[in-house]
Amino acid sequence: MTTSSTTLHRTADDREGGQREITSRGAIGAGRALAWLLIVTGALGVLASFVITIDKFELLQDPAFSPSCNLSPVVSCSNVMRSDQASVFGFPNPLAGLIAYPVVAAVGLALLAGARFRRWFWLGLNLGTLLGTAFCMWLMSQALYEIGALCLWCCLAWAATIAMFWYTTVHNLRHGILPAPRGVVAGALEFHWAVPVAWYLSIVMLIITRFWSYWQTLL
Repeated sequence: MTTSSTTLHRTADDREGGQREITSRGAIGAGRALAWLLIVTGALGVLASFVITIDKFELLQDPAFSPSCNLSPVVSCSNVMRSDQASVFGFPNPLAGLIAYPVVAAVGLALLAGARFRRWFWLGLNLGTLLGTAFCMWLMSQALYEIGALCLWCCLAWAATIAMFWYTTVHNLRHGILPAPRGVVAGALEFHWAVPVAWYLSIVMLIITRFWSYWQTLL
């Protein structure tokens, strides 16, 4: 019996989707769980960016326009959209999201179809999601402590970006793309849910404490 000239090496237990990853010539794939996570978070990011962009253009045309997410003095998208922080790069921030989030969703679709990428690609994806997360956290701090208002669509984009960054990091730790001590890798794999849960709860607590006087008026 003959064997193929191209050897495929199967890695041990891919915990992301119960699949066994196949790597060829240094390229690394991912399980269905990560693929779907990137697709879903990328799509949510696109949705949030699209809605904010449309509302921003409406607001520019009509200063009296009230977006549908204007629910209270605290949950007020128009206050956020009118701020200087809403156009950090000289154009509305969500336009950057309309470029970046589809790329993440496309990567997820490619992985779902069986694509494999080299180490530099995974590092680039990790860096991109890290920068996106850092930007989202800066915008969150500005919304809470400078603008004094929240945009629900922005919150959705923050949550999606955090998830895509963290689970890309977990993937890269699992496959040695990001070097780390064994204990750190084992902890990240075993308790992968702990970081995003703690992260989201911290954001919720910051929102509650920042606007505590307003929430009390609703009781």
